[in-house]
Amino acid sequence: MGRPAQRRVVITGIGLVTPIGCDAQTTWASLLEGRSGIGPITQFDTTDHPVTIAGEVSDFDPLKWIGRKDAKKMDRFIHFAIGASMMALEDANLSVPVPDPDQTGVLLGVGLGGLRTIEDAGEILRTRGPRRLSPFMLPRLISNLAPGQVSIMTGARGPNWSPVSACATGANAIGEATNMIREGRADVVISGGTEATITPLGVAGFAAMRALSTRNDDPQSASRPFDVDRDGFVAAEGAGVMILESLEYAQSRGANIYAEVVGYGQSSDAYHMTLPHPEGDGARRCMLHALADANLDPSQIKYINAHGTSTPAGDIAESAAIESVFGEYASQLWVSSTKSMTGHLLGAAGAVEAAVCALTIKHGRVPPTINLDNQDPSCRLDYVAGTAREGDIEYALSNSFGFGGTNVSLILKTYREEELS
Repeated sequence: MGRPAQRRVVITGIGLVTPIGCDAQTTWASLLEGRSGIGPITQFDTTDHPVTIAGEVSDFDPLKWIGRKDAKKMDRFIHFAIGASMMALEDANLSVPVPDPDQTGVLLGVGLGGLRTIEDAGEILRTRGPRRLSPFMLPRLISNLAPGQVSIMTGARGPNWSPVSACATGANAIGEATNMIREGRADVVISGGTEATITPLGVAGFAAMRALSTRNDDPQSASRPFDVDRDGFVAAEGAGVMILESLEYAQSRGANIYAEVVGYGQSSDAYHMTLPHPEGDGARRCMLHALADANLDPSQIKYINAHGTSTPAGDIAESAAIESVFGEYASQLWVSSTKSMTGHLLGAAGAVEAAVCALTIKHGRVPPTINLDNQDPSCRLDYVAGTAREGDIEYALSNSFGFGGTNVSLILKTYREEELS
């Protein structure tokens, strides 16, 4: 007997918490305006730190969704996850508790978990002793408590777990949720990524690796993907959550559809702990896997939301990989890095950027790459420098690559009601 046809997967709701907006509408408007969310760190004293800038989330109030007593039992990354999830559900016009709990899953990835809780607990242990640790310490910091708390709050009783794959985490969550729905294991999945690592340990750790920009005196220009003067990424925080549904379920309730998820590719560089393969081999294979999964020719892609972190090695490797996959057609692609505005949201980045692709498809506008003043001659593509563009985007690809050589590519498509389901 042949394998049953896979169900189509659509995006019906988006919730974003980023350094350029505490909801999807504000974040999207900021992206189109080319507004940077990078500034001096305010969450801790940076006096002795070599890096004093980051993409912080401001004006976010978790008490909109969580009681004050319960909020104290959760790390900041869980607050972000709940806020983005609730906004995504509202955007999708899904009630809470969810209408079909046994067919609703929660798949939210976290790159590093509760660093702030770890640091605070370590100080209590050192200065006050083990008996003074909170019984909520571990539930506050464990990665899977992001989807766990969302599951508890929404009543979703389907699959509930948290992928961890460094900076590819959020994209992995979207891809795995897509497969879950394709295969009939859920009708709806609340899916994405969250991160809150603007802490002394988080920032100092990345700085010790020489991964971060040290453009402390000019923070809004610090994230400059594909520019010859780039000197590292800018750490950021936030969350991106999308509501994924089977097409049949979405149609049955008359849901608004942003886009369709049609391709999911994965690969490993098998090369280095932190550096990408210099020729972008893993990224190349990953994009090819996503194209094969979507049954597409490379020439059908119009827009790529690049991983584009603003690191010297990463931007060149990704550009080389794109040229390898797309050949002569690569010069016709529109490629941009929204990290130039948001900074690098680490475990949340892939989910936020997949959501950006969905918004790009829905609205026919491509966010720019800002701070691209002097394009690196080794990066030879059209990076939509400076100003947003308008155009019909039928297929968009989003790249997410992480430490350890883990790579994920997602492909989104314009949804057309007249197509056969």
